[in-house]
Amino acid sequence: MPDSTLNIVKKFRNPTKEAGDLKTALEEKGVRVLVELHDGHKHVDLAIPRAKINVEVDGIQHLTNPAQIVADLSRGYYSHKNGYDTMHIPNEMIRLHLGDISNALAEASKIRERKLYVHVD
Repeated sequence: MPDSTLNIVKKFRNPTKEAGDLKTALEEKGVRVLVELHDGHKHVDLAIPRAKINVEVDGIQHLTNPAQIVADLSRGYYSHKNGYDTMHIPNEMIRLHLGDISNALAEASKIRERKLYVHVD
């Protein structure tokens, strides 16, 4: 009988180097980040669930391929229906500005989390 755990591992998608670098940088700032989360419609590169932020770390085709642009717009719609907003960051920006981006995104996620979980009695 085959090991079902092995099948799950084989299906797991590894993040790109840039997505992995951003994940590590965010986690170092105390942000909980999920990688390659399947939201029922697609895989999301990085998800910050408490702030309801999805982060897509994109290659150049996301800016130069019309079919990819249309697909990305559709993907964003499904995330938004689930209460998440999607941020797209080009690989090049991660390579050049990882520290600034991770600092800003960590702070934005904390601000967003506070806004989402404020309860008025």
